[in-house]
Order: sequence, then structure tokens, then C-alpha cells
Amino acid sequence: MLFETADRLLAKECTAERLLEAQAGGWLAGPWAALEQAGLTQAMSLGEELPASTAVQLARIAGSHALPLPLAETMLAGWLLARAGLDAPEGAISLAMGDDLSFEDGKASGTLRRVPWGRHVAHVVTVVERYGVAHLLCLPTAGAGLTEGANLAFEPRDDLAVDSAPVAAAAFADGVAGFRAAAAAIRALAMAGAMASTLDLTVRYANERSQFGRPIGKFQAIQHNMAILAGQAAAALGAGDIAAEALGAREIGVLPIAIAKVRAGEAAGIVAGLAHQIHGAIGFSQEYRLHFLTKRLWSWREEFGAEAEWSRLIGRQAVAAGPEGLWPLVASI
Repeated sequence: MLFETADRLLAKECTAERLLEAQAGGWLAGPWAALEQAGLTQAMSLGEELPASTAVQLARIAGSHALPLPLAETMLAGWLLARAGLDAPEGAISLAMGDDLSFEDGKASGTLRRVPWGRHVAHVVTVVERYGVAHLLCLPTAGAGLTEGANLAFEPRDDLAVDSAPVAAAAFADGVAGFRAAAAAIRALAMAGAMASTLDLTVRYANERSQFGRPIGKFQAIQHNMAILAGQAAAALGAGDIAAEALGAREIGVLPIAIAKVRAGEAAGIVAGLAHQIHGAIGFSQEYRLHFLTKRLWSWREEFGAEAEWSRLIGRQAVAAGPEGLWPLVASI
């Protein structure tokens, strides 16, 4: 019921007009208020009523509608804060890696890079390692120096600079790797949703667009590409499910999420390319929905670790397992 509610709500709110408004840098206050009123922003914090591995599938639904709001980030941030024993603040929350941030005596200094919707959120959750211990920080954005940026889909990706900013902090057992993997999981799920919608849109177009007296979907070359597209989209959905299950485990499963992010990223490139090949020029028309999805696919595959980064982690763990441990490692995923 939750997913059906979310799907109907996002279908209503994510119109082409609103997607273009967000692309121009606007904050969709009305749709965000609707998400909060429906309780979707806190879905991952319901505990036994709704396991995190299930609730995080909302990231997939958001991706399928190209939602230009930080629903997935806010859900995951609240869940991570609760996992560390911290209270989540109200409103929109974002996530960022704290590679260029220092933490001392309850205060943080440095710069958070490419924060999703940084200019619009009131808090950012990050992780910083100090004396070998990872600390989860909830940092208010008020007073932070802002350098605006955007990804390929024109979603805000801003730098936030702080100097001795007071933060809520707690030790984080899952560590920096666990935090990065959790963020990568929501991107893998979002890509899976966007690819499913890309497939639906492309199938519909191929059956409606006629050339030489028949729908282009009847031509063998198009059918071949459609089969590849469908297979890659299905693989991405499977990868998303693996990421969701690993996120909801007692300890965040870094290796399964790494594999899921790599597989979803590879699929994203193939799906986006074939979809535009089948659509032709109309795929990049402002009024047509395809480019909202594919620009996000190209952007999300790079965020919180691209395929090369996660592939190196997978390779290191495979080498460390050795000949005798490789199969048990694979079988345990």
C-alpha cells in the first residue's frame, strides 16, 4: 500500500512542467510538503513496522519518476542517525562524504563537496574518521559558505564550507565504508527505477512510431536492441534488490552493495544509449520525458562511487579471500 501511494503521488507531482521548473534551480515546495504529509520522508525509520530493506525501495520508485527532490537522501539520513543513536531533525536532509572535513570537540571545519540539494536542505549527514573511529555528524547548513553546482541532470550538487560549526555527533559502527555503501545503495535503487521507466517509455514509443508503413518495433534491429535494453533493466532491478537487502542487514553489507552499484552503473550506460538510439532526436526534446531519466542515469552512476572505484574494492576482497576462500565469498553474497 505504501508503494502504491508513493507511485500515485509521484506520478501526480512529477509532471514535465515541474521537472523543468526543478531543472531551472527551483525547489518544489508543494510536492515536498506532499511527501512529508504522506510520511514518505520517514519511511525508513518505522522500525519493525516496515524494515529498512523494504522501505528503501521508495528510492527506486522516486527514480522511476525522476523525482527532483531529496526523498531518498532524507529517508536514509534519518535511518543512519537513528542507527547511531541520534535524533533526526525535521525537514529535508542530505548526505555527503566528509573527506575534506575535520571534527574536533563537537565542531566541524572544512568543505563538504557536491552535496545533493545543498542549497535547499537545512542539515547534511556525513561521516568523519577521527583517531581511527568513525563519527556520524549531523551538520546544520545555516551559515555555511555555499558554492553552487549541478550534475548533468541539473540537480543541485553544491559545496558547503564551514568553520567550527557545531554538530550533533556519535560513533558510527559501520564506518566510512558502510556510510558510503549506504549512499551508493540508494543510487543503485534509483537507477533501477529510472531504467524501468526508460524501458516502458521506449517500448511505448517503438510501438507507436511508424516508419515505412509499420511500427519501428516490428523491425528486427529495433527488437534486438529492445531485448538488450530489457535484459539490462531487469539486471538493474535485481542489483537494486541486492543493495536493499544488504542495507537492511545487521551490518551494512559493503561488498554486495559494491557489486550492485557496479552492475546498475554498467546497465545505466547501455540502457540510456539504446533508448536514445531508438528514440532518435525526440529523446532530447525538452517536452519529452526520456531525457529527464537518462540524464539522471548518467549522473547517478558517478555519485557515491563510480564502477571503477567499487570494482577495485571487489577485486581487493576477492584477492584477499584467496583461492580457497573465493567461492565461499561469492556464495555468501
